Amino acid sequence: MEWNLTPEQIKLIKQFQSNEITEHYIYTRLSRKIKNKKNSKLLEDIGNDEMRHYLFWKNISKSDVGPNWFKVSMFYWITRIFGITFGIKLMERGEEGAHESYMNAASFVPEALQIANEEGGHEKELIAMIEEKKLEYVGSIVLGLNDALVELTGTLAGLTFALQNTRLIAIAGLITGIAASFSMAASQYLSTKTENNGSNALASSFYTGLAYIFTVIILILPYFLFTNYFVCLGLTLTFAVLVILFFNYYISVAKDLNFSKRFWEMFAISMGVAAFTFGIGYLVRIFLGVDI
Repeated sequence: MEWNLTPEQIKLIKQFQSNEITEHYIYTRLSRKIKNKKNSKLLEDIGNDEMRHYLFWKNISKSDVGPNWFKVSMFYWITRIFGITFGIKLMERGEEGAHESYMNAASFVPEALQIANEEGGHEKELIAMIEEKKLEYVGSIVLGLNDALVELTGTLAGLTFALQNTRLIAIAGLITGIAASFSMAASQYLSTKTENNGSNALASSFYTGLAYIFTVIILILPYFLFTNYFVCLGLTLTFAVLVILFFNYYISVAKDLNFSKRFWEMFAISMGVAAFTFGIGYLVRIFLGVDI
């Protein structure tokens, strides 16, 4: 079939080709590295769909178009590090404008409508079927992160004004954080074991404790590196905000949740507790006469 297309239309079709072949390589590479056979097959199927779409557009443009190798490498490693669901959904978010472009292309290539529907429907259904252990324990990770952020930002803020000695604050905070992480992991284990008859209790407690200790290390680090306790507190609060920002963005992408609502809720709780305990530290120092 001969297509009477303008140079602008050909250029758009070549952009479609580049997107399709790029995503083909991403999905295909991932399918070869994923150990879960079901996930591997789903990714392979999506990759095959992308190749089929590429060949359709190639038949119209009559030319080969190479993939964006930087994008292939970037999303491959994002997915390998942060999980399949996050990596793929992040990539699909970046392609939100592609659906509208396909709909516009349907005016001169009617088959573009079918491809748009496949991109928007079939592939999303396949992605939703992906099984990923990491996301099964999001609740446990949320518990560990949130508890550590609330408790430790508050503890460090209080200790900062009460002690005014970065080394003492770091040691006290570290001991408190490690003890609290084991306590939280144990509580999560007992809670999960009771609710689910022991199913996944150990893994759930592990993710809770790991998230807690990870947050503890990040928040306490400034007190080991600097001597000005107000600088340390400022950096700790900044790191706390960054942890909240990153984690809520991750969850909003992977679980299709509202980012803004979750971020501001977690931010308000953590910073509110920090401000309150900073005030308690001030009062303790004034009324008890602590001078170290």
